[in-house]
Amino acid sequence: MAPIGVLQAAHACEIFLKARLAQEHPILIFESLPKSTAECVNKTTGLLDFESLLEKGHTIAYSELPEKVWAATGKKINNIKLYNDFGKLRNSIQHFAAPNRDVSLLTSHFIYEVIDPFINSEWGMCAMDYCDDSEQYEYLIPILAKRNVYFTVSPRMYGGLNELTRLIADGTTKYQREMILRGRLTGLV
Repeated sequence: MAPIGVLQAAHACEIFLKARLAQEHPILIFESLPKSTAECVNKTTGLLDFESLLEKGHTIAYSELPEKVWAATGKKINNIKLYNDFGKLRNSIQHFAAPNRDVSLLTSHFIYEVIDPFINSEWGMCAMDYCDDSEQYEYLIPILAKRNVYFTVSPRMYGGLNELTRLIADGTTKYQREMILRGRLTGLV
């Protein structure tokens, strides 16, 4: 996975966290808002003009999102250290240069150990269901198993526990046990 994957994963996480805040109230995603001056007010409703909000409003920074989500929803981000470290990597790539190392393992951990638990707990989604390989799980799951990257097992996975067991065969014994337990917990039969 190229460094662009880091940018995409961080951006996806940011969007998910802001979407959750917006479910509570759309204004929560903003750090600062336009002032109630005449040019920012809709003449008909007397409310903040949407265009002004887009032009002059500033949304919450990536680094502040976990605390804002917790304050608004009570939901804490899994592995906050990984979240913060990944944010620093994202900033490095975005503003300076890509590191001279493979970032694919870290990106996999971030997607499946930070984003995946969040979207699962908030909307019942599983990241593995959005892999666009020709064979949805055939390549993804063995790679995650080799890397010992834990993920939420989708109840929609075809083949049940037998298929999961086959696909995670390259993981450690401890990893295999944990993933089979996760499969049972999500109702994979």
